[in-house]
Amino acid sequence: MRYEDQRRLLVNELRAAGIADESVLRAFSRVPRELYVLPEYREYAYRNQPLPILLSQTISQPLMIAIMMEHLELKPDDIVLEVGTGSGYQAALLAEIVKEVCTVERLEPLSLDAQKVLRPQGYDNIYYRIGDGAQGWQKAYPPYKEFQKIIVTAAAAEIPVKLVDQLAEGGILVVPIGSGACQILTKLSKQDGRIITSTHGGCAFVPLVTDLEGRKA
Repeated sequence: MRYEDQRRLLVNELRAAGIADESVLRAFSRVPRELYVLPEYREYAYRNQPLPILLSQTISQPLMIAIMMEHLELKPDDIVLEVGTGSGYQAALLAEIVKEVCTVERLEPLSLDAQKVLRPQGYDNIYYRIGDGAQGWQKAYPPYKEFQKIIVTAAAAEIPVKLVDQLAEGGILVVPIGSGACQILTKLSKQDGRIITSTHGGCAFVPLVTDLEGRKA
């Protein structure tokens, strides 16, 4: 079966699973996931499951990506901070919907590999930083101090304070919270300077690693 047909089936599967945001579904219909997985896993690119990528990391399950994106309530004029570039797949999905994506990756080979895939796809609205994602968008271009939306693609043991500090008024942060094998998908909204938190079920992500005090955060 052609990749295009498999992609269409995946979108139908996401819709059947409850994903209702049409902008998210359109993004999944446009982005070729097969480009973002290792060559030996391309035949599985459109299965609704995580797959291994370089350096013992993973490309997340499409449904979990879609759930997180839907919770972000993405708008065309949003500037989004993504913590954990990984293979670049989610950055591409975000870039299909929003104005700009600023993506941070701790592991340099992952970031460079993702850029090699993303740049030829014509995504001139994605900006890259290699560094400690728990610290957010520091010493990077464009010199943004805050973001309408922030998404974290690794599990934080606790809410990353630096990321909350970079969340704009009215903004939304989606992050898996927990230090075990299973975490809780957590949504934080900033309203009138206050943080409102809600939880949205279990999930499983690799840990978010930070240089701060040499520990995970």
